Amino acid sequence: MMQTNGLPELSLLERAIADGSVNAELMLPGAPTPSVEAAARALGVAESQILKSLLFIARDGRVVLAIARGSSRVDREALALVHGSGRLRLATPEVALERTGYPAGGIPPVCHAEQLAVVVDSAVMLLDCAFGGGGRVDAMLRIAPAEIVRVTNAMVADVTLPSVE
Repeated sequence: MMQTNGLPELSLLERAIADGSVNAELMLPGAPTPSVEAAARALGVAESQILKSLLFIARDGRVVLAIARGSSRVDREALALVHGSGRLRLATPEVALERTGYPAGGIPPVCHAEQLAVVVDSAVMLLDCAFGGGGRVDAMLRIAPAEIVRVTNAMVADVTLPSVE
C-alpha cells in the first residue's frame, strides 16, 4: 500500500467497508491466512466456510473470478461454459495482482482493481456467512454470499466438481 502524508493508503476493499458500500467486516486473526486450511485454523471455523477467490484467464485474455467454498475444487470446464469463454487456466500471481489489485492468497471476493466477471458457486449461497480473502495474507473478510452477488453482479452457477468425501 502506498502512503499519503505518512498514513497508509486504504485498499479499495477497506474504503468500501468504511464508506458502507459493502456490508462486510475485515478481520485480522493474528496469523497468516494464505490457504484455506490456515484461514480456517486462524478463525476457528470449518474449511467449508472459507471462500476461495480464484482468477482464471482465457486465451483471449478475458478473466473470470470464481468464488467457491474452500473444501471444493473449481470445475474449469463448467466455469468456461458459464463464462462463455474457451479453455481457462489459473491466472499467474502476477496477472492476479494486476487485474484484482491484490496478491494471490489474499484476493477478496469483492472490490477489485477492475470490473471482473464473477461466478459464485451455488454451494456458496447455502452459507449465511462466509470468510474470504481480506486483501492481504494476514486478513480475512467476513461477508454474506448474497452481498458478494450484489456488489459484483455475479452469476450463480454450479462450477465445482462433485465432492469425493
